[in-house]
Amino acid sequence: MIHLRVCLLNFFCALPLLNPAYLIAAEFPVKPIRMVVGFPPSGISDNLARVLAKAMGDELGQRIYIDNRPGAGTTIAADNIAKSAPDGYSIFMQDLTSHAINASLYPKLPYDSVKSFTPIMMVASTPLVMVVPSSSSIKNISELVAEAKSNPGKLNYGSSGVGAILHLAGELFLQKAGITMTHIPYKGATGAVNAMLGGEVTMSFATMPTAVPLVKAGRITAVAVTSNKRVSSLPNIPTVEEGLGFREYDVVLYNGILGPPGMPKVIVDRLRVAISKALETPEVKAFYVVMGADVMATTPDEFNTHLTKEIATYSKLVKQLGVKAE
Repeated sequence: MIHLRVCLLNFFCALPLLNPAYLIAAEFPVKPIRMVVGFPPSGISDNLARVLAKAMGDELGQRIYIDNRPGAGTTIAADNIAKSAPDGYSIFMQDLTSHAINASLYPKLPYDSVKSFTPIMMVASTPLVMVVPSSSSIKNISELVAEAKSNPGKLNYGSSGVGAILHLAGELFLQKAGITMTHIPYKGATGAVNAMLGGEVTMSFATMPTAVPLVKAGRITAVAVTSNKRVSSLPNIPTVEEGLGFREYDVVLYNGILGPPGMPKVIVDRLRVAISKALETPEVKAFYVVMGADVMATTPDEFNTHLTKEIATYSKLVKQLGVKAE
């Protein structure tokens, strides 16, 4: 008799609509959701997260609040999510640094950059911009390369720090172009651009939110964007491929939403629907354009494939450069 009851219980729990775990997940969400960001407020990931969280919350009928957990190159934030309950109430606005770069930059992470997370959806990609002072005689990317070849080792470029994406983007560009320039790290992308404006460096890589206002104000000249296609906020600025003709240079910041490992599919699907609808709202679309970001919408499998590919790409570059986390 007891055996029969156990069999019946297992049978009914195997039916999705009668499984208690499914019923709980189907009611999701019944309380506010925490979206963790691995950077301080006002950065590009934080800004993209806040406008997305507002629209997602409207769709889900629950508030989504931002939990900024900066430090240790976003590993603090990533580790927090990796160890959170897989109930959908803790999600992570990850970026290129938190996974693709950190997987190689930090030799002993307390989590696996792929296995310790549940991919939900990529939401945005944002290129970088190669910029020079408006007072510079260099006006386009071909002139920059020609100047570097004429004066090997004498030109320099600024970045937001050793091992940061602006540094890796620079080194990858130097390899592709066959030129040498001295790397000078600063604290943050804004610091690198300010140093360039002050004449300390020849060129700098900058994020779109930093570069676009300065380009439009005529203070700096954008010589190329690092994506494989032009961006709407700087439509007249060519890609590196257009400017120099070499392919396979596509360096973009990307953001996506991850959850802790083992999230139920019904919760993942609920969040994906909310994210998709949020990305289609006029407010989110307009804000992402201002930030120089292209809206993306992927399946979890596509997101996972992208993460794995990016980790392999930057792992090779980090090892070549011998870069270590500072």
